[in-house]
Amino acid sequence: MKIAVCVSHVPDTETKVKIGSDGRTIDPSGVNYIVNPYDEFAIEEALKIREKDGGEVLAVSLGGDSNKETLRKALAMGADKAVLLKDKDVRDSFAVAKGIAEYLKGYEPDLILVGKQSIDYDNLQVGGLIAEFLGIPSVSVVVKLEIADGKLKAEREIEGAHEFVEASLPCVVSAQRGLNEPRYPSLKGIMQAKKKPIEEVEAAKADSRVKVLAMKKPPEKQPGKIVGEGPEAVPELVRLLHEEAKVI
Repeated sequence: MKIAVCVSHVPDTETKVKIGSDGRTIDPSGVNYIVNPYDEFAIEEALKIREKDGGEVLAVSLGGDSNKETLRKALAMGADKAVLLKDKDVRDSFAVAKGIAEYLKGYEPDLILVGKQSIDYDNLQVGGLIAEFLGIPSVSVVVKLEIADGKLKAEREIEGAHEFVEASLPCVVSAQRGLNEPRYPSLKGIMQAKKKPIEEVEAAKADSRVKVLAMKKPPEKQPGKIVGEGPEAVPELVRLLHEEAKVI
């Protein structure tokens, strides 16, 4: 079985993000980048399927040279191959998915795994868009996956419940937290990853449909107020909520 895993190169959530001089992107200086956490579930699931049924796991990432760090992590976890679809320009979800889909047309995977969303833009769109471009089924927010006889059975989260679905392969599956517990790269895996080549391919051109006009930090929170204690404080609290906070 040929399994492709799409991985994103995202800022660590602990990084103090600064807005770049253009006012539309973040300043990359001093930012620590990591593998998108949801993509780690996708990588782990691909490795589990390969260990059970055999085959090959290919890690794919679209972006600049810094994305190689993320691909090395995927290789260290156990991916067999890695390819960087090179493009230094910022793309929206549509253009990212288009570039990945164009490459995967030639690879012809039996299964494509992605994280349900990236933690930077949180658009939850790439998996479904890749499936649309390839004309294959897509199952999102998956927390349990079984594959046999060219079909998959998946348990997915929906609002207030779980849904059980079946689909034929090839298929795109978006991994949700709870699907598995991602493994830590072993020292042997890390050393081997340094020696494995990362194929570099120019990403297929695609025009973004969304343009970022401006990026701003949220306003700083105002200091809290203590208006008193006990029932006597209620009238003043209600007045402040009505006149200052304007929430009632």
